[in-house]
Amino acid sequence: MDSAHAVSAQWASTFNIPKMDCPSEERLIRLALSGFGTIQALLFDLPNRQLTVLHDGPVDPVSAKLATLGLGSQITQTRPADAEQVQQAEDSVLTEVAESRTLRWLLGINATMFLVEMTAGIIAQSAGLIADSLDMFADAAVYGLALYAVGRAASYQMKAARFAGALQLILALGVLLEVARRFLFGSDPQSMTMIAIACVALIANSVCLGLIHKHRHGGVHMKASWIFSANDVLINLGVITAGVLVLWTGSNIPDLVIGTIVGLIVINGACRILALRS
Repeated sequence: MDSAHAVSAQWASTFNIPKMDCPSEERLIRLALSGFGTIQALLFDLPNRQLTVLHDGPVDPVSAKLATLGLGSQITQTRPADAEQVQQAEDSVLTEVAESRTLRWLLGINATMFLVEMTAGIIAQSAGLIADSLDMFADAAVYGLALYAVGRAASYQMKAARFAGALQLILALGVLLEVARRFLFGSDPQSMTMIAIACVALIANSVCLGLIHKHRHGGVHMKASWIFSANDVLINLGVITAGVLVLWTGSNIPDLVIGTIVGLIVINGACRILALRS
């Protein structure tokens, strides 16, 4: 899939993918299919859980690769690519430079907030902040991989993805172990620090939403990023709520609950990346 050249696909194959219900699956599919030189473009329809592949070679290898992801993909039709599909793919090429610039900003913001939240979470003894920092790290890793993948071989992309997934998994498991330790031996999360830093993270993710806003009706990849950042805002609100409950009740349980939930979310994403086959 070389976005630097005009789309010259001969065929359009449509797949139903029942388990493609969030942006992470869309990104995994892009990564898994990045090594196929015969693929000219990928057209995603997330609401209807469909993927149309524009290609100039046989579709069987594409079907086989999608099957390895365990998302229940089934090919529904293969027909000659029509002019509208080709134009849609070429239009997406025109936005690549602007989207790459936005991805760099998203990478910088999420990487910075990972460091800020991780440091604050350790100081404030907050499992919620530490777990939320890992969610920021997961986002930064995804955006970094999207930029790293440009112009590189699929083998490099796969190695980078697995490294990021393994690091996410190790950190998230560490958080869950720390949550268990604090549940058994107690902890004293600093509620005001939790609330303050979570509010900063909320502002950061709101800025990310603002950056993606102009792309949300454009390329599918940026639509996915829009949904991803919107989910991050909900997680930030969860940490703020946990901080308020800690302040109100004097209990560490709300902090441990939100830390567990976010940790499991990060683990789920990491396992999906590690499940990719080269």
